[in-house]
Amino acid sequence: MHRELTARLFDERSTARLTEVADLDPALVLDDFGTEEARAVLAETEVIVSSWGCPAIDESVLAAAPRLRAVIHAAGSIKHHVTDACWRRGLLVTSAAWANALPVAEYTVAAVLLANKQVLRLREDYRARRGVPHDWQRGYPDAGNYRRTVGIVGASRIGRRVLELLRPHDLDLLLHDPYVDAAGAAALGARAVGLDELCAASDVVSIHAPELPATHHLIDARHLASMRDGATLINTSRGSLVDQRALVGELLSGRLDAVLDVTVPEVLPADSPLYDLPNVVLTPHIAGSLGRELHRMAAAAADELARYAAGQPFAHPVRAEDVHRTA
Repeated sequence: MHRELTARLFDERSTARLTEVADLDPALVLDDFGTEEARAVLAETEVIVSSWGCPAIDESVLAAAPRLRAVIHAAGSIKHHVTDACWRRGLLVTSAAWANALPVAEYTVAAVLLANKQVLRLREDYRARRGVPHDWQRGYPDAGNYRRTVGIVGASRIGRRVLELLRPHDLDLLLHDPYVDAAGAAALGARAVGLDELCAASDVVSIHAPELPATHHLIDARHLASMRDGATLINTSRGSLVDQRALVGELLSGRLDAVLDVTVPEVLPADSPLYDLPNVVLTPHIAGSLGRELHRMAAAAADELARYAAGQPFAHPVRAEDVHRTA
């Protein structure tokens, strides 16, 4: 993993748990498998505990690590470092993606509830009036969450957790996911619909699908144009899932609002209008684990290492056959 990440990720408790069950040196952090030091360590390694910045575990790495049996990833996606060679070796793989999903879902739910309350528009209106009395009930008769319609795009870990957390809030929940049928959506507290219907019917559309070739511009100009005036688009997935040029046009017109934690490019140029639009909440890809939330992923990795050491199966295994449709 990135060397500077280790101290942020592993607190004293998780470090102690890791070293209790394995011969692990917390000071030994590799960000390059090609060094002489790395090759010496790999020769004795049975389990790699990885996180963001882990180099690819390819054929050459596996050749240097004849005892390697498992990869425990203290982060989300394993696609950047667990290669086809790992699956051919039959390595056991687990990920803390479930732990990283929790703060994303919390961020999303907060955004949904504030969006339906029309907080962005109220904030600007209140700021402009500056002390002038106003009848806010009369001015915003459609504000509020009661019986609003929220569309969830993607029944991923995050999408499912969002649905779970939204369930108590008297909302009408829609779900679009090609892998979930009507019964499956109903079990999640939602109604299965096509993407066209979801975009046209929802007061808030929240994206939780993986970044795949098939999901590029999943929300395109036509979908954006079909959204209700005053509706909000929330994207905590990846910027590529939305036609950003079309979205910026809708936002500049003032017709839609947006909560964007991801964009294309990841760091927008300084002249992007998204920085300054009053109907946009723009954050720098921080909906996932941030600060203290990193420790949850470290604790998840420690739990999985303890299971491995005890000869138990991983609680959150990653399987080769599922990788093609996950983030």
